[in-house]
Amino acid sequence: MTAHKDGLPEDKAEMKMMVHALIDGELDAAMALAMERRIAAEPELAAEHARITALRMAMGSLPKTQPTQAFLARIQAIGSADTEQVAQTSVLPFRTQPSQSGTERRHRGWSVRSATFDWRALAASIAITAVVASGATQWAMTGGSDDFAAAVASGHRRSLLAANPVDVVSSDRHTVKPWLDGRLGMSPPAPDLAKEGFALVGGRVEVVDGQPIPALVYRHNEHLITLVAQPRNGGAASNPVDRSADGFSMVSWSDRAFAYWAITDMERSGLDEFVTRFRAAAAI
Repeated sequence: MTAHKDGLPEDKAEMKMMVHALIDGELDAAMALAMERRIAAEPELAAEHARITALRMAMGSLPKTQPTQAFLARIQAIGSADTEQVAQTSVLPFRTQPSQSGTERRHRGWSVRSATFDWRALAASIAITAVVASGATQWAMTGGSDDFAAAVASGHRRSLLAANPVDVVSSDRHTVKPWLDGRLGMSPPAPDLAKEGFALVGGRVEVVDGQPIPALVYRHNEHLITLVAQPRNGGAASNPVDRSADGFSMVSWSDRAFAYWAITDMERSGLDEFVTRFRAAAAI
Protein backbone atom coordinates (compact mmCIF):
# COMPACT_ATOMS: atom_id res chain seq x y z
CA MET A 1 0.00 0.00 0.00
CA THR A 2 1.36 3.42 -0.94
CA ALA A 3 1.73 5.73 2.04
CA HIS A 4 0.08 9.12 1.82
CA LYS A 5 1.05 12.31 3.61
CA ASP A 6 -2.35 13.96 3.68
CA GLY A 7 -3.30 13.13 7.25
CA LEU A 8 -5.97 10.62 6.17
CA PRO A 9 -6.08 7.00 7.35
CA GLU A 10 -4.56 4.28 5.20
CA ASP A 11 -7.02 1.56 6.24
CA LYS A 12 -9.67 0.93 3.53
CA ALA A 13 -12.51 0.52 6.01
CA GLU A 14 -11.62 3.79 7.74
CA MET A 15 -11.40 5.57 4.40
CA LYS A 16 -14.91 4.42 3.53
CA MET A 17 -16.09 5.94 6.80
CA MET A 18 -14.30 9.14 5.80
CA VAL A 19 -16.25 9.11 2.52
CA HIS A 20 -19.47 9.04 4.55
CA ALA A 21 -18.18 11.91 6.70
CA LEU A 22 -17.35 13.94 3.59
CA ILE A 23 -20.81 13.47 2.11
CA ASP A 24 -22.44 14.30 5.46
CA GLY A 25 -20.44 17.55 5.66
CA GLU A 26 -18.65 16.51 8.86
CA LEU A 27 -15.10 17.33 7.70
CA ASP A 28 -13.36 20.68 7.94
CA ALA A 29 -12.22 22.45 4.77
CA ALA A 30 -8.66 21.09 4.82
CA MET A 31 -9.73 17.50 5.45
CA ALA A 32 -12.49 17.72 2.84
CA LEU A 33 -9.98 18.93 0.26
CA ALA A 34 -7.63 16.07 1.11
CA MET A 35 -10.51 13.61 0.74
CA GLU A 36 -11.46 15.05 -2.66
CA ARG A 37 -7.89 14.66 -3.86
CA ARG A 38 -7.70 11.06 -2.60
CA ILE A 39 -11.06 10.23 -4.25
CA ALA A 40 -9.89 11.73 -7.53
CA ALA A 41 -6.75 9.57 -7.39
CA GLU A 42 -8.29 6.26 -6.29
CA PRO A 43 -11.05 4.69 -8.45
CA GLU A 44 -12.25 2.45 -5.61
CA LEU A 45 -12.94 5.46 -3.37
CA ALA A 46 -14.49 7.31 -6.29
CA ALA A 47 -16.86 4.39 -6.87
CA GLU A 48 -17.81 4.31 -3.18
CA HIS A 49 -18.43 8.07 -3.17
CA ALA A 50 -20.56 7.79 -6.30
CA ARG A 51 -22.54 4.87 -4.85
CA ILE A 52 -23.37 6.63 -1.59
CA THR A 53 -24.20 9.91 -3.29
CA ALA A 54 -26.39 8.15 -5.84
CA LEU A 55 -28.26 6.37 -3.06
CA ARG A 56 -28.90 9.65 -1.23
CA MET A 57 -30.06 11.36 -4.39
CA ALA A 58 -32.33 8.45 -5.29
CA MET A 59 -33.89 8.46 -1.84
CA GLY A 60 -34.28 12.23 -1.94
CA SER A 61 -36.03 12.13 -5.31
CA LEU A 62 -38.69 9.67 -4.18
CA PRO A 63 -42.22 11.05 -3.89
CA LYS A 64 -42.96 12.23 -0.36
CA THR A 65 -45.81 9.88 0.48
CA GLN A 66 -47.87 11.06 3.45
CA PRO A 67 -49.70 8.66 5.79
CA THR A 68 -53.46 8.91 5.66
CA GLN A 69 -55.45 10.50 8.48
CA ALA A 70 -57.18 7.17 9.05
CA PHE A 71 -53.80 5.48 9.62
CA LEU A 72 -52.67 8.17 12.08
CA ALA A 73 -56.02 8.03 13.88
CA ARG A 74 -55.70 4.27 14.41
CA ILE A 75 -52.20 4.65 15.87
CA GLN A 76 -53.34 7.46 18.16
CA ALA A 77 -56.35 5.40 19.30
CA ILE A 78 -54.07 2.52 20.29
CA GLY A 79 -51.90 4.90 22.30
CA SER A 80 -54.84 6.58 23.99
CA ALA A 81 -56.27 3.26 25.12
CA ASP A 82 -52.99 2.13 26.62
CA THR A 83 -52.19 5.38 28.41
CA GLU A 84 -55.42 5.09 30.33
CA GLN A 85 -54.15 1.84 31.86
CA VAL A 86 -50.45 2.40 32.52
CA ALA A 87 -47.77 5.12 32.58
CA GLN A 88 -44.29 4.31 31.44
CA THR A 89 -41.49 4.50 34.01
CA SER A 90 -37.74 4.85 33.54
CA VAL A 91 -35.36 3.29 36.08
CA LEU A 92 -32.20 5.11 37.10
CA PRO A 93 -29.40 3.89 39.43
CA PHE A 94 -29.82 5.11 43.01
CA ARG A 95 -26.76 6.05 45.00
CA THR A 96 -26.82 7.62 48.50
CA GLN A 97 -28.61 10.89 47.82
CA PRO A 98 -32.20 11.20 49.00
CA SER A 99 -34.99 11.79 46.53
CA GLN A 100 -35.12 15.46 45.39
CA SER A 101 -38.76 15.61 44.35
CA GLY A 102 -42.08 13.91 44.64
CA THR A 103 -41.62 12.38 41.22
CA GLU A 104 -38.95 10.00 42.53
CA ARG A 105 -39.26 7.25 45.12
CA ARG A 106 -36.77 4.81 46.61
CA HIS A 107 -37.31 1.14 45.83
CA ARG A 108 -34.87 -1.70 46.57
CA GLY A 109 -31.74 0.33 45.86
CA TRP A 110 -33.11 2.02 42.73
CA SER A 111 -34.66 5.37 42.10
CA VAL A 112 -37.81 5.05 40.00
CA ARG A 113 -38.90 8.15 38.10
CA SER A 114 -42.37 8.39 36.65
CA ALA A 115 -42.77 9.64 33.09
CA THR A 116 -45.55 10.01 30.63
CA PHE A 117 -45.31 8.54 27.14
CA ASP A 118 -46.05 10.60 24.05
CA TRP A 119 -48.05 8.34 21.76
CA ARG A 120 -48.26 11.10 19.18
CA ALA A 121 -44.50 10.90 18.81
CA LEU A 122 -44.74 7.13 18.43
CA ALA A 123 -47.40 7.53 15.74
CA ALA A 124 -45.21 9.96 13.85
CA SER A 125 -42.22 7.63 14.18
CA ILE A 126 -44.18 4.66 12.85
CA ALA A 127 -45.53 6.72 9.98
CA ILE A 128 -42.06 7.97 9.00
CA THR A 129 -40.65 4.45 9.22
CA ALA A 130 -43.39 3.16 6.94
CA VAL A 131 -42.75 5.91 4.39
CA VAL A 132 -38.97 5.40 4.41
CA ALA A 133 -39.32 1.63 4.14
CA SER A 134 -41.66 1.89 1.19
CA GLY A 135 -39.35 4.43 -0.44
CA ALA A 136 -36.31 2.19 -0.01
CA THR A 137 -38.21 -0.70 -1.56
CA GLN A 138 -39.19 1.46 -4.51
CA TRP A 139 -35.58 2.61 -4.97
CA ALA A 140 -34.31 -0.97 -4.86
CA MET A 141 -36.81 -1.98 -7.55
CA THR A 142 -35.87 0.98 -9.80
CA GLY A 143 -32.88 0.23 -11.96
CA GLY A 144 -31.31 1.19 -15.25
CA SER A 145 -31.23 4.78 -16.39
CA ASP A 146 -32.44 6.33 -13.12
CA ASP A 147 -29.54 4.83 -11.19
CA PHE A 148 -27.11 5.83 -13.92
CA ALA A 149 -28.42 9.39 -13.94
CA ALA A 150 -27.95 9.62 -10.18
CA ALA A 151 -24.37 8.35 -10.49
CA VAL A 152 -23.60 10.85 -13.27
CA ALA A 153 -24.99 13.65 -11.12
CA SER A 154 -22.85 12.62 -8.15
CA GLY A 155 -19.76 12.54 -10.35
CA HIS A 156 -20.50 16.04 -11.61
CA ARG A 157 -21.01 17.34 -8.07
CA ARG A 158 -17.74 15.76 -7.00
CA SER A 159 -15.87 17.33 -9.93
CA LEU A 160 -17.10 20.79 -8.92
CA LEU A 161 -15.52 20.31 -5.49
CA ALA A 162 -12.25 18.86 -6.76
CA ALA A 163 -9.14 20.95 -7.31
CA ASN A 164 -9.45 20.19 -11.03
CA PRO A 165 -12.59 18.87 -12.73
CA VAL A 166 -10.60 16.95 -15.37
CA ASP A 167 -7.74 14.45 -15.48
CA VAL A 168 -6.32 15.77 -18.74
CA VAL A 169 -6.47 19.53 -19.29
CA SER A 170 -6.68 20.49 -22.95
CA SER A 171 -8.94 22.33 -25.36
CA ASP A 172 -7.55 20.21 -28.21
CA ARG A 173 -9.65 17.14 -29.02
CA HIS A 174 -6.55 15.56 -30.57
CA THR A 175 -5.08 15.52 -27.07
CA VAL A 176 -8.18 14.57 -25.09
CA LYS A 177 -9.39 11.71 -27.30
CA PRO A 178 -6.03 9.84 -27.42
CA TRP A 179 -5.67 10.27 -23.66
CA LEU A 180 -9.07 8.67 -23.00
CA ASP A 181 -8.55 5.99 -25.62
CA GLY A 182 -5.18 5.06 -24.14
CA ARG A 183 -6.72 4.49 -20.69
CA LEU A 184 -10.11 3.08 -21.58
CA GLY A 185 -9.72 1.75 -25.10
CA MET A 186 -12.50 4.05 -26.27
CA SER A 187 -13.28 7.72 -26.66
CA PRO A 188 -16.45 9.61 -27.60
CA PRO A 189 -16.51 12.43 -30.15
CA ALA A 190 -15.02 15.62 -28.71
CA PRO A 191 -15.95 18.38 -31.16
CA ASP A 192 -14.51 21.86 -30.81
CA LEU A 193 -17.48 24.08 -29.94
CA ALA A 194 -15.54 27.12 -28.71
CA LYS A 195 -16.89 29.35 -31.49
CA GLU A 196 -20.42 28.41 -30.39
CA GLY A 197 -19.62 29.40 -26.80
CA PHE A 198 -18.84 25.92 -25.42
CA ALA A 199 -15.10 25.47 -24.96
CA LEU A 200 -13.61 22.04 -24.36
CA VAL A 201 -11.83 22.00 -20.99
CA GLY A 202 -10.55 18.42 -21.04
CA GLY A 203 -11.57 14.91 -20.08
CA ARG A 204 -11.56 12.52 -17.18
CA VAL A 205 -12.28 8.93 -16.29
CA GLU A 206 -15.62 8.67 -14.50
CA VAL A 207 -16.48 5.62 -12.40
CA VAL A 208 -20.11 4.43 -12.51
CA ASP A 209 -21.15 1.15 -10.85
CA GLY A 210 -17.47 0.32 -10.51
CA GLN A 211 -16.87 0.66 -14.27
CA PRO A 212 -14.56 3.35 -15.71
CA ILE A 213 -16.14 5.32 -18.57
CA PRO A 214 -15.06 8.46 -20.46
CA ALA A 215 -16.30 11.93 -19.61
CA LEU A 216 -15.73 15.24 -21.39
CA VAL A 217 -15.96 18.64 -19.72
CA TYR A 218 -17.03 21.81 -21.52
CA ARG A 219 -17.29 25.36 -20.20
CA HIS A 220 -19.96 27.95 -21.01
CA ASN A 221 -19.14 31.28 -19.35
CA GLU A 222 -18.76 30.34 -15.65
CA HIS A 223 -20.66 27.05 -15.96
CA LEU A 224 -19.17 23.59 -16.47
CA ILE A 225 -20.90 20.87 -18.45
CA THR A 226 -20.02 17.24 -17.81
CA LEU A 227 -20.72 14.90 -20.73
CA VAL A 228 -20.51 11.22 -19.78
CA ALA A 229 -20.43 8.74 -22.69
CA GLN A 230 -21.58 5.22 -21.85
CA PRO A 231 -20.49 2.74 -24.56
CA ARG A 232 -23.24 0.66 -26.21
CA ASN A 233 -23.29 -2.11 -28.75
CA GLY A 234 -25.35 -0.74 -31.61
CA GLY A 235 -29.05 -0.08 -31.32
CA ALA A 236 -31.20 2.76 -32.53
CA ALA A 237 -30.36 6.37 -31.78
CA SER A 238 -32.64 8.23 -29.35
CA ASN A 239 -33.64 11.86 -28.97
CA PRO A 240 -32.77 13.93 -25.88
CA VAL A 241 -34.72 13.19 -22.72
CA ASP A 242 -34.97 15.60 -19.79
CA ARG A 243 -33.62 14.17 -16.53
CA SER A 244 -33.16 17.42 -14.61
CA ALA A 245 -33.40 17.24 -10.81
CA ASP A 246 -32.07 18.80 -7.59
CA GLY A 247 -31.15 22.12 -9.21
CA PHE A 248 -29.14 20.56 -12.05
CA SER A 249 -30.12 20.43 -15.71
CA MET A 250 -29.55 16.99 -17.22
CA VAL A 251 -30.29 15.54 -20.67
CA SER A 252 -29.61 12.06 -22.04
CA TRP A 253 -29.65 10.74 -25.61
CA SER A 254 -27.83 8.11 -27.64
CA ASP A 255 -26.33 7.20 -30.99
CA ARG A 256 -25.17 3.78 -32.13
CA ALA A 257 -21.85 3.97 -30.27
CA PHE A 258 -22.64 5.78 -27.01
CA ALA A 259 -25.40 6.78 -24.62
CA TYR A 260 -24.71 10.38 -23.58
CA TRP A 261 -25.52 12.11 -20.30
CA ALA A 262 -24.95 15.88 -20.12
CA ILE A 263 -25.33 17.71 -16.80
CA THR A 264 -24.73 21.31 -15.68
CA ASP A 265 -25.92 23.88 -13.17
CA MET A 266 -26.95 26.39 -15.82
CA GLU A 267 -30.46 26.86 -17.20
CA ARG A 268 -32.00 24.04 -19.21
CA SER A 269 -32.17 26.28 -22.32
CA GLY A 270 -28.39 26.64 -22.27
CA LEU A 271 -27.90 22.90 -21.95
CA ASP A 272 -30.34 22.28 -24.80
CA GLU A 273 -28.26 24.56 -27.02
CA PHE A 274 -25.10 22.65 -26.10
CA VAL A 275 -26.74 19.30 -26.82
CA THR A 276 -28.01 20.50 -30.19
CA ARG A 277 -24.59 21.78 -31.24
CA PHE A 278 -22.76 18.71 -29.89
CA ARG A 279 -25.05 16.30 -31.73
CA ALA A 280 -24.72 18.22 -34.96
CA ALA A 281 -20.92 18.34 -34.74
CA ALA A 282 -20.58 14.69 -33.67
CA ALA A 283 -22.68 13.54 -36.63
CA ILE A 284 -20.25 15.05 -39.15
